[in-house]
Amino acid sequence: MSTTFATPRITSRLPQVGTTIFTVMSALAQQHNAVNLGQGFPDFDCDPRLLDAVNAAMRRGLNQYPPMAGVLPLREAIAQKIARIYGHGYDPVHEITITAGATQAILTAILAIVHPGDEVIVLDPSYDSYEPNIELAGGRAVHVPLTPRTFRPDFDRISAAISPRTRAILINTPHNPSATVWSADDMRRLAELLRPTDVLVIADEVYEHMVFDGAQHESVSRSPELAARSFVVSSFGKTYHVTGWKVGYVAAPATLMAEFRKVHQFNVFTVNTPVQHGLADYMADPAPYEQLAGFYQRKRDLFRSGLASTRLKLLPTTGSYFQSVDYSEVSDLNEEAFCRWLTSEVGVAAIPLSAFYPGGFEQKLARFCFAKKDETLKLALERLNACFS
Repeated sequence: MSTTFATPRITSRLPQVGTTIFTVMSALAQQHNAVNLGQGFPDFDCDPRLLDAVNAAMRRGLNQYPPMAGVLPLREAIAQKIARIYGHGYDPVHEITITAGATQAILTAILAIVHPGDEVIVLDPSYDSYEPNIELAGGRAVHVPLTPRTFRPDFDRISAAISPRTRAILINTPHNPSATVWSADDMRRLAELLRPTDVLVIADEVYEHMVFDGAQHESVSRSPELAARSFVVSSFGKTYHVTGWKVGYVAAPATLMAEFRKVHQFNVFTVNTPVQHGLADYMADPAPYEQLAGFYQRKRDLFRSGLASTRLKLLPTTGSYFQSVDYSEVSDLNEEAFCRWLTSEVGVAAIPLSAFYPGGFEQKLARFCFAKKDETLKLALERLNACFS
């Protein structure tokens, strides 16, 4: 006779959190054999040279724990890249840490600086991990909307949201999901706004090398004033088409990084050793990230030109690998219902922009990811044109 034991009940730390829309839409795409332009990951392979570099590191026996902050050659390569592109010098020993992806980096930064009762300004629409991270630290997310449709920062509203409890502001450029980028003037205004405060910046710059039409990425690292108060987050997964490796990094002033590493050593400790060595070797050639904007701009242009004759209105795409469309001329459904219908009936998966707002905000907008093989994009375009031309 078996005995059944009851599992003790717990109080959820994140009672409002369920399955993410990305997981839901990817599962729906698989169920209906739809082209998955929802979740943001490539369906093509990385450079074989990168695989060779990682494999060589494994063969050299580099398979044990690395230093907690990351292998020094990789941190040195990152420091050299930042100095060359953005003109800011970070000490690779004390000011750069390798992380298990950008999501872990953002959580660790928040846990390092946010105390119970602190506030963190979040600009909506925003990536879905930001607010749960703040809540886990005992803080409160203060939501400030970007200007609807243009998704430009509204500095008057940001200023009004700053209070004595504000510990940090989270910014994301190039922006997911809207595919907009911050300008040099935006960064100047942010620096002016924060100058009389002790507010810190967490800058999510994972799409830093995907800025189009000859523009440049305005990293907070370009501004000495902002860099002095910022954690700058980036992602090798996004840059080198290896999202499943989950390796990123953070650059920050030594005093901020010391607190970051106190948390990092206990929630991750360190990151995959041979991958770090392989990345360090691969970064000796800057061409892969220098050519990334052109690579994705061609895919953007292929996708946009393929939708130009449809009744889907294209929003501007100036950075990242996302394209948002206004579907108001083709459907009265709300955004999630439209994306579900699009997946099951048209055979192309997308993500509703309302999923990036607390409580949802309906604008009749859906986001596609064009980080796909050309044949994948052409199949999606064929299906979309058949339905919406």
